[in-house]
Amino acid sequence: MARYPATSTFAYSFGPGPVTPAIKALIAANVAAFLVALVVPAVTRFLGLRPADVIGQLYLWQPLTYMFLHGGIFHILFNMLALWMFGVELERMWGSRYFLKFYFVAGVGAALTTLAVSFVPGLGNEVYYALTIGASGAVYGVLLAYALYFPHRPIYMYFVFPIPAKYFVMILGAISLLASMGGPGGGIAHTTHLGGLVAAYLYLKGGRIHLLSEIKYRYLKWRINRMRRKFDVYSGGRADDVDRRVH
Repeated sequence: MARYPATSTFAYSFGPGPVTPAIKALIAANVAAFLVALVVPAVTRFLGLRPADVIGQLYLWQPLTYMFLHGGIFHILFNMLALWMFGVELERMWGSRYFLKFYFVAGVGAALTTLAVSFVPGLGNEVYYALTIGASGAVYGVLLAYALYFPHRPIYMYFVFPIPAKYFVMILGAISLLASMGGPGGGIAHTTHLGGLVAAYLYLKGGRIHLLSEIKYRYLKWRINRMRRKFDVYSGGRADDVDRRVH
């Protein structure tokens, strides 16, 4: 009886694979900023998003720099883990330049949402003087894009319950919306999360997917279908799976 060496596939079943260039640069920048803020805490106050400073002091860099700062080790750990797990496939599909553009649009859009909410009567005064930090707004945008491109991919909530990606993002959005309408203090960061979702959705639905990436996708899809016909291989699933893409 022939014997074959046992091989483990666990290393290839967790996560999307090696870190892509843009995500590697983002993780490095976030870690560097986190370490600098630990040594010089004043950096957080200067670079974090505070509407009173942006509007009153014209600290116009804060809607960009706030997303590189984090409040603790678990804060940055989970954000960077989510960025890697859900962003790698998007960067491979779009290219690094478009992915970075999308990431910053989502992050800055989340910041602008926070600035807009600071003028809302009843809630605005608290948001106006609050400090917001973290890449969560941009990461929420990445999650939304992943759900639009791979709506039926299972995501394990709490690492136990498999939920299709589209429903997972819907749940996150609903939680952020409800929390942003809640009591004092609890809705500031959730407003930023919701802003990241909305900014990402509007940007993608604006039809600004990189043309070369779209052509490359269509070409590869054509080659795959051609090989299937050549070897009499037929794909299963729903008939409309081929065209389930974002436009």
